[in-house]
Amino acid sequence: MLQLRPANERGMAEHGWLTSHHTFSFADYHDPAQMGFGDLRVINEDTVQPSQGFGAHPHRDMEIISYVLTGALEHKDNMGNVASIVPGDVQRMSAGTGVVHSEYNASDKDPVHFFQIWVLPDTQGIDPGYEQKAFSDDEKRNQLRLVASRDGRDGSIIVHQDLSLYASLLDQGAWVTHRPEAGRRTWIQLASGAVTVNGKDLSAGDGIAVSDESEITISAKAGSEFLLFDLA
Repeated sequence: MLQLRPANERGMAEHGWLTSHHTFSFADYHDPAQMGFGDLRVINEDTVQPSQGFGAHPHRDMEIISYVLTGALEHKDNMGNVASIVPGDVQRMSAGTGVVHSEYNASDKDPVHFFQIWVLPDTQGIDPGYEQKAFSDDEKRNQLRLVASRDGRDGSIIVHQDLSLYASLLDQGAWVTHRPEAGRRTWIQLASGAVTVNGKDLSAGDGIAVSDESEITISAKAGSEFLLFDLA
């Protein structure tokens, strides 16, 4: 079964310095039919203008993943982590018992465009944690590259939930196949380009929920970038 989540039906917040598109209910956007997908709670596609950002704010009991598409996102937190997240990087912050962090676009001319993803953890009250790794374009080119998983296999970052997150860059005409185990579900979020998922067309910003499919084929109609979430 395939259920498309069109980009133009997402929630949206426009703050001048920030434009945010909400795949699922978030902040002032509430849709009872869009409260998440299993343990995947938030996919926000954010664009932050130059020299702007999110001031220090708290989180708890959430796995927060940042995936930058263009630009650079400066991160600071009360665990002592200071980092720049650029395209190819995947950052995971486990909020656990509580963490305070800020995110800022340090460029004075270029916006930063990124996905902020929230995943419900399998255990509450864990110690806060942080991890960041870079994955080259070559690792993702015309294949599914595992970038986050529960056990950190294949060099992926660790996320405290039964979830496998893959990233891919497809050339026009290329395709990849994902075969989920029985009983698992898949969410695909298209960042750019145009693809077909088991015959269903997606454009940039679209997401699609896939269940009860033994094989999922993603074919690129144009150069494309997407994330694939394999969930319990």
